[in-house]
Amino acid sequence: MSRARLPHPSTQPMRAVVLALALLGAPLANAQVPPPAAAPNPQLAAAQASFESLPEAERKAIQTDLIWTGHFNGAASGSYGPLTFRAINALKAAARGAPDGMLNPAERRALAQAAQGARDAAGFRLIADEKTGVRIGIPAKILPKRDLSPSGSRWQSEDGKVTLDTSATPPGETLEAVFDKATAPTPNNPGRKITYKLLRPDFFVVTGETPTGKFYRRLAAGPSGLRGFSIGYDKTLSGTIDKLVIAIASSFEPFPTGPMPAASAVASAAPATGPAVTTAPVRVTERHGVGLAVAERVVVTAAAAIEGCRSLRVGGRVARLRGSPDGGLALLDVEGGPAFSVSALRAEAPAEHESLVLVAFGEESGKRAAVALPGQGVRIGAVAAVFAPLQPGQAGAPVFDRQGRPAGLVTTNPSDKVLIAGIAPQRAYTVAGSAALQGLMSRAGLTTPQVAASGSDLSTGAIVDKVARSVLPILCGL
Repeated sequence: MSRARLPHPSTQPMRAVVLALALLGAPLANAQVPPPAAAPNPQLAAAQASFESLPEAERKAIQTDLIWTGHFNGAASGSYGPLTFRAINALKAAARGAPDGMLNPAERRALAQAAQGARDAAGFRLIADEKTGVRIGIPAKILPKRDLSPSGSRWQSEDGKVTLDTSATPPGETLEAVFDKATAPTPNNPGRKITYKLLRPDFFVVTGETPTGKFYRRLAAGPSGLRGFSIGYDKTLSGTIDKLVIAIASSFEPFPTGPMPAASAVASAAPATGPAVTTAPVRVTERHGVGLAVAERVVVTAAAAIEGCRSLRVGGRVARLRGSPDGGLALLDVEGGPAFSVSALRAEAPAEHESLVLVAFGEESGKRAAVALPGQGVRIGAVAAVFAPLQPGQAGAPVFDRQGRPAGLVTTNPSDKVLIAGIAPQRAYTVAGSAALQGLMSRAGLTTPQVAASGSDLSTGAIVDKVARSVLPILCGL
């Protein structure tokens, strides 16, 4: 099976649950360029250091409980960021607590009790689905009806307005092929629209709406085939079911290992006693970005990705800024190591409505992992742009056409201010085309990459295989 994975040392096995309930995605006509990243927040950094001093199981339990109380709509990964910071402060606001992003023992106990009450009200329990082999949380009081479907198991509400299906497919059908089917237009159902789609090497997520309903689908690939789940529900139930979708997705294990957790482990519980959470020393703040190799040891990235950096590393190697940022772009000289692979550019900037592929790096269980993202060419006034589900830390992501030719570089920095289910919805981001890249290199005295000839369209996996060695993660020390 063709897998869209970059063979880079920083790539880790895909284990983190990634959520994509992007039900409020901005329409294309109203897409706005995200603002530049905000300055580092010392209070957030202190709260992060304190949170990360806790055991991993407790960190995940706090986030899971915040999901159940309706304050957190991200992945319960145990990693702390602005989403967790805001969720804790929103919880504390009701009790007039200090907005410091931290929980003292009394606040932690209150959170655990409120979350357990919500779980009990839904009858939520982790089950092993014998038909498909997955583990998944089922809100049994909301979905009391159970049956079998052709490819898995089914749970439904009494009135049939909510349906959850698990599915399993033997090896043979590819993740990309199913993703293409899931996101293709449906002439027989013109009211159906996709509100979010994300294809990663080991899974995909698709969300959408019909005139009366909403749906969420996640499918994962493994040695035994494809396993996933989907949930559809009436729009009038969004206030209740949106939160449940996040909880179900967070519990989902397509290829579980080890014994089933005990019931007490599934429903988190805060320690009854213990010292108050204290503030640890503030750690150095980091920012991530993406770069494209344009010479043997030179990488181009977005100026927004390296603004204010005191130190730079590219692919784990020390780097320094060459000259000054120019036209929203910056060149980085990279020290040591083998020469980079340089891809021939294409002559044209991304065209409006053109199907594109972006390659970047995202957070997976606290590690930076490679990801291929679908994109579409758009215009912001007269400026070329791409409409894509980029996340914070993916400024500088290169844009490739369906032939695997670099067509430009994202110059704007995705914002973390509006996240839905832990991810930023699809928006429009300005792109510096290949002409801008060549002009930058020429002014810096570098030989510009050759222009690639037109060829045949490739699959996403083949594109990633082709460009893997020319796309690199950037780490900025602030």
